[in-house]
Amino acid sequence: MWHDGWGWGAGGFLLMVLMMMLVWGAIIATVVWAIRQFRPREAGAESASTSAMRILEDRFARGEIDADEFQRRREILRGGG
Repeated sequence: MWHDGWGWGAGGFLLMVLMMMLVWGAIIATVVWAIRQFRPREAGAESASTSAMRILEDRFARGEIDADEFQRRREILRGGG
């Protein structure tokens, strides 16, 4: 016998394994949470389209493009052609 009969036997070993799994699970979950929380947000297709539309509107407002060019490019950005 180990430790002259002291200890918890197989139940103690099982409890130790379960506790280590919980500890490692908590560590991994914390790392995944931290990575997701603090990484830069990726721009999706919708926000890129919104950004492109804003640029197009700014160019039209500054007079860099005329109304026909604005309409044509706006339809392209909306997916109409």
